[in-house]
Amino acid sequence: MRNLRIVFMGTPDFAVETLKTLVENHYNVVGVITAPDKPAGRGQKLHESAVKQYAKSQGLNLLQPTNLKSEGFLEELKSLNANLQIVVAFRMLPEVVWKMPDYGTFNLHASLLPNYRGAAPINWAIINGETKTGVSTFFIDDKIDTGEMILQEEVIIDQDEDAGSLHDKLMQVGSALVLKTVSLIEKETPKTFPQKENADIKTAYKLNRGNCKINWQDSIDTIYNHIRGLSPYPAAWCTLVNGKDELDVKIYKTQKEIAEHSKPIGHIETTKNTLKVAVKNGYIHILEIKLPGKRTMDIKSLLNGYTFEADSKMV
Repeated sequence: MRNLRIVFMGTPDFAVETLKTLVENHYNVVGVITAPDKPAGRGQKLHESAVKQYAKSQGLNLLQPTNLKSEGFLEELKSLNANLQIVVAFRMLPEVVWKMPDYGTFNLHASLLPNYRGAAPINWAIINGETKTGVSTFFIDDKIDTGEMILQEEVIIDQDEDAGSLHDKLMQVGSALVLKTVSLIEKETPKTFPQKENADIKTAYKLNRGNCKINWQDSIDTIYNHIRGLSPYPAAWCTLVNGKDELDVKIYKTQKEIAEHSKPIGHIETTKNTLKVAVKNGYIHILEIKLPGKRTMDIKSLLNGYTFEADSKMV
């Protein structure tokens, strides 16, 4: 059995579960690398990453480099004398860092690689209407998410799953997969296999304002998948045109209604308790929405205090 000395690299909640699993299984985590504190909120107070908060609670050795190539950081990293590095939701590493440990540097990625390489694999799997996804561990190389595969595990995507619930599923399954991977490396160099390159590989592009905007001209399934794939973060958005108001609104939860109608696309229909938007082949019922400067609310709460004109629409 190899005596592992592990450096863990990660930043958000998704990474905490894996670090916690390593600690609770008594692995020797000699260092934790996470992002520098960032100003957040109205007061712009410095915000510590989820990984930093957990590492501090466990008394783990913590590094927060701004530059992964700086001599000072590289000397500190080398002094930890780690022989394995584990990366979960961090950033691209320079070669001098990922090549440092004797047993390599491996990454946990929230997709069935080679599909959904990139920044937002959980979101895009749902946006694209996939019925399954998963988690993969692989040894890092000089490109993004392309290295030799170690292990994979599939996860079913439920029909009404959103990005938040899928995130939590993959976080749990992923931490268990990392544990299996570490166990393999502890015994010997694991057998790996190259990722199968093909023309149909789907990419997990970085999310931005443009690709989060709802296109009401799309099919009813495409719109439904787009909204749940971006919920709760960063959220799908569109513009509500209501009389003289033009408001950019975020939509978090919807239902589909297949129906024939002659309403123009985007037309809004309301009752006392419901709001639906006309689309091709039916309606999208909006269940949770956020107006600018307001909290997220269910549609009944919105309708209690907001009046829609007869010609109101989503664009």
